[in-house]
Amino acid sequence: MFSNSRRISPELTVLVVDDDPCMLHYVRALLESDCYKVETASSGTAALDQLRAGVSPDVVLLDVNMPEMDGLQTLRQLLQFRPALKVIMCSGIADPRKALTAFLMGAQDFLTKPFRHLYLSAALERCVHSRKDNKTVPWQVVREMWEVSP
Repeated sequence: MFSNSRRISPELTVLVVDDDPCMLHYVRALLESDCYKVETASSGTAALDQLRAGVSPDVVLLDVNMPEMDGLQTLRQLLQFRPALKVIMCSGIADPRKALTAFLMGAQDFLTKPFRHLYLSAALERCVHSRKDNKTVPWQVVREMWEVSP
C-alpha cells in the first residue's frame, strides 16, 4: 500500500476537473489524505480559466464525460495552453477508443470510475515520475481496442 511518506512532495498540486460535485468531494478527500494540494473545477472551461488565472497544477485529473466541453476537448486546450502538463483522464464508462484517443493526444493515464484509492495513488505516482515525452500507449488499451473491433 502507498503511504504518505512515499509522496514526492507535500507541495504537489492536483487539479480535479469533474462536473459531479460528489466526485469532486470524494477525490479531494482521497488526494488530501495523500498530502496533495487539491484544486477543483466543475467544467473544462473552469479548468482553463484557472490555468489562465495562474493555477499551476502538477497533474490534472480530468473527467471525459462533461457537458459543454468534454474531457477530450478540454485535454486538447489544456495541452495547447501548457504542453508539458500531465493529465490523467477518468470516466465512468470503460471506452477503449476514448482511452486510446486520450493517450494519443497526450494523456498520461486513464482510470475508470469508480476507482479505488490505491489505483488513484498509483496512477498519480506513475504520472509524476514519468517523462512527458514518453508517448507509449498501454498494452491493455491496445488489447481492448482489438477485442471490441468488428
